Amino acid sequence: MTRETVNAICGALPGAEWSDPWGGGHDAWKVGGKLFAVIGAVDARLSVKTESVEVAEMLIEAGIGQPVTYFHRSWIALPLDTPVEELRHRIGESYRVIRASLPKKVQAALMPAVLPSSS
Repeated sequence: MTRETVNAICGALPGAEWSDPWGGGHDAWKVGGKLFAVIGAVDARLSVKTESVEVAEMLIEAGIGQPVTYFHRSWIALPLDTPVEELRHRIGESYRVIRASLPKKVQAALMPAVLPSSS
């Protein structure tokens, strides 16, 4: 996994916007103003939202993700050696969870959510 790979996947999602809200080289991706993916400036793991604390705990126990500092327990960090297909899937899931939590008016203003396939 590289920043370029993550940024290409995130940037292709409808309504996705890049920012560096804390300065120092973070890659933060938002939809409707809410974060769905972040790469740290120093710790280059990718943090993504899961649908619940239970899903995050399961993914951590399975060795797919790691706990994330400074985020809610429903977020996980993906290590640098995460396969691209798993990365694409986790980014897509995070995007879906965040997009679904947006007010209906904001969702309606976004392009339809056609997510990249994992094939």
